[in-house]
Amino acid sequence: MSKRIFWIPGLLAVILLMAPGAGFGQEKAPPQPPQAAAPGAQAVKEAIPDPKAIIQQSCEFLKKQPKFSFKAEVTNDRVYAGGKKLQFGMEVAAFFQRPDHLKIDGDGDLESKELVFDGKTLTLYDKYQNHYATIDVPGDIDGALDKAYKEYGLRVGLAELGSAKLCRHALERMAHALYVGRHVVRGVSCHHLAFDRKDRLFQLWIEVGDKPVLRKIVVTRKNEPGSPQWTAYLSDWNFAPAFAENLFTFVPPEGAQKIKFMPVHSSTTPAPKKVKPKKKGGAS
Repeated sequence: MSKRIFWIPGLLAVILLMAPGAGFGQEKAPPQPPQAAAPGAQAVKEAIPDPKAIIQQSCEFLKKQPKFSFKAEVTNDRVYAGGKKLQFGMEVAAFFQRPDHLKIDGDGDLESKELVFDGKTLTLYDKYQNHYATIDVPGDIDGALDKAYKEYGLRVGLAELGSAKLCRHALERMAHALYVGRHVVRGVSCHHLAFDRKDRLFQLWIEVGDKPVLRKIVVTRKNEPGSPQWTAYLSDWNFAPAFAENLFTFVPPEGAQKIKFMPVHSSTTPAPKKVKPKKKGGAS
């Protein structure tokens, strides 16, 4: 029987739903600590950075990297009956080599999966179930991710960071935005940004300096019971990695079962036909 498998849905929305404004609804930016002026000099108020410009800078920086890798520590809240909320974790390693190679390897509390794209075939392997599925997707990373999502409903967290169209995707749908300030994430100074939409609140921390990479992401599903959060800390960014020759080649482990991706619109049960009711006392 065909199975439909998913992995880490939701982060794609972080990349697709950025916003350019300096306002965040009707709220004002939190007060920033005062800057000490030089003796005898008049203090000058520092302009608030534009969240859109920071996102653009980060996207363009990643787009220019021919290959890179990073690690991520991901946590995801799940809310159960009675409002009980539990948090589960996953350790992720991501590898990108433009234009047509990627690998996302994740091991966590509830799932352990590996995604590999070698330029011709996209493979998703479930380590716990020891089964895998493949689809033919010749082309680049963008083409592979686009086909996997449109035809099979597969969204893979953090894979979108390897897209050559990242900037366009990030800015094509916009919501309210806020520049929160400069805050530190595990010893790294970052621009703290927040973006809002009806059902989710996104927070991004982007490193200050000449390597404006993501260091932290928080997605709050504010309309769901318990307002569960998805959080990722990104670290170990490497822009000159030495990849092994077989890194992007998937070899099925011993005993692994091959299954099929189920297309989004496929169904074993045909849709019922609509029947118009007959009018009483009149001709049919």
